[in-house]
Amino acid sequence: MVWLTLGCIAYFLAIRELFAAPIFPRRVVVVGLVLATMWQVAFLRLPPGVDDDVHRYVWDGRLQRLGFNPYIVVPSDPAVRSLHTSETRDLNNPDLPSPYPPGAQFFFRAFTAVRESVIALKLVLVICDLGISLVLLDLLRTSGRGAHLVLAYAWNPLLAIEVAGSGHIDIVGALLLVISVAALLRRWRAVSALMFGLAVAVKFLPIVLVPLYWKRVRIRDAVFAAAVVALLYVPFLDHGRVPIGSLGTYVQTFRFNGPVFAALDRVAGPQLVVAVAVLVGFATSIWLRRADDQWSPDVFAWPMAASLLCAPVVFPWYLLWLLPFLTSASTRLIILWTVTITTTYIMWHLSAVRGAWGALPGWVMLLEYGSVATAAAIIAVRRIGRPIALQSSADR
Repeated sequence: MVWLTLGCIAYFLAIRELFAAPIFPRRVVVVGLVLATMWQVAFLRLPPGVDDDVHRYVWDGRLQRLGFNPYIVVPSDPAVRSLHTSETRDLNNPDLPSPYPPGAQFFFRAFTAVRESVIALKLVLVICDLGISLVLLDLLRTSGRGAHLVLAYAWNPLLAIEVAGSGHIDIVGALLLVISVAALLRRWRAVSALMFGLAVAVKFLPIVLVPLYWKRVRIRDAVFAAAVVALLYVPFLDHGRVPIGSLGTYVQTFRFNGPVFAALDRVAGPQLVVAVAVLVGFATSIWLRRADDQWSPDVFAWPMAASLLCAPVVFPWYLLWLLPFLTSASTRLIILWTVTITTTYIMWHLSAVRGAWGALPGWVMLLEYGSVATAAAIIAVRRIGRPIALQSSADR
């Protein structure tokens, strides 16, 4: 936690310089990306925890290759004990089937077809991370901004920890989403719609961005993307029913780092509160879509951040979806959140000490969300005070 705190402070100092300068020398960008790769390699060498999701990924891919449905088979079932390997025997939540959408499932099957290894999977995810940097460079050039802003993404502390360190599938969805946005900026509407559909098929979070694509992609492109996503479900159908695995259990019982959801859950059921979280994301997208037709890629971060703020579970790796779009000062509140959320890592230490997973200490959420709320208040006061100061100066 001490080293992470120092890293976060260094990141804040770097962000200040990146946003203050209109352009950096190319060699600075190259050296910066090399450094980011070196940090990934350092974390790539570390073994993930025995309960990290990456073991579930290997298990789901292995099950599919053996002809089983990961939405039905329960890992702790004695009947499938012989199917486990040393890397899947201690996966997390063994009493539940897989909750991951079909796009993620096909990715799991694809990489296990080459090698059933946690390290191999983490390496593939690091390559996806590097791919985002390359797409971002093209996106920044297309939108007329400095290439050095790619370092606002590449240097974020969450990347090395949650991609190279723990190996989370969210980075694959983030890559598909940023490709979609880059294609949208180039008016490759069919490609943009398809990549967006595949991103939703990895995890459902970006579904709240649909209003941002309104009238920016053709209806036939949207229908094609929806058809592709529907086809991904076909191999997993269970007697004609669309599979959801343990997704319902996740909504009903999983809780972590979600103070807004916890407050609303006292007066409404969890399904209703989850629906509210989705609606908040949709409403944010609609407002941003109507506010300005001359859009910036940065607007894609806000609807997902708004939806996550109201979610029942907010793990640090969920914010990987936001990182590619945090390349301007307009997103500094979200950037702050990607840093303050690292305080939740103390929970992994506490669970190791206690021997069981428990409630996140209140002081952690106060520090995490209180810092963001304080920064938002300061920004609001400054924006309110600026016109007053300008008017006073004009009067004098």
